[in-house]
Amino acid sequence: MPYVNIKLAGSLSHEQKEKIAEELADTLERIANKPKQYTYITFDEIPRENWAIGGNLLGKKE
Repeated sequence: MPYVNIKLAGSLSHEQKEKIAEELADTLERIANKPKQYTYITFDEIPRENWAIGGNLLGKKE
């Protein structure tokens, strides 16, 4: 049973998440022979002000 956790700064639309989930499940089925119905995918959308790269926060200062 594959479990994929996607963490990203900001948010995605429902349609974007749907397309990503579909493509990941298809890829795991095609390459790893894992049935799509057993693939779990979660999305963790982190507010940009809670995400830093290279010591710099991604959110805007107010």
